[in-house]
Amino acid sequence: MRKVILFCSLCVLAAALYPQGVKPTNGFVSDAATAVKVAEAVLTPVYGEKVIESERPFKADLLGDIWTVHGTLPCPEAKADNRVSCRGGVATAKISKADAHIISMWHGK
Repeated sequence: MRKVILFCSLCVLAAALYPQGVKPTNGFVSDAATAVKVAEAVLTPVYGEKVIESERPFKADLLGDIWTVHGTLPCPEAKADNRVSCRGGVATAKISKADAHIISMWHGK
């Protein structure tokens, strides 16, 4: 009886220690569209829906395994022509491509 209990205990322990689930080969944030969705989801509760809406469209750039997602300055001239600069800052988030954790996020002034 002790051997059966020991065997069952070892099986439960092995199952708990063995990683389970699926890890996508391209990471959980495999493309720019997904990175933007993740960024907007975490930025909205912090900075507010009106602010995040006013900074659309968001753009995502991949450097190594880190996505940097940033908004567009909320002035009509900049949205129409990206060569125009406006005063102010935008929301930015850095996201891990591999596991989607938020490395950092901030809003410029």
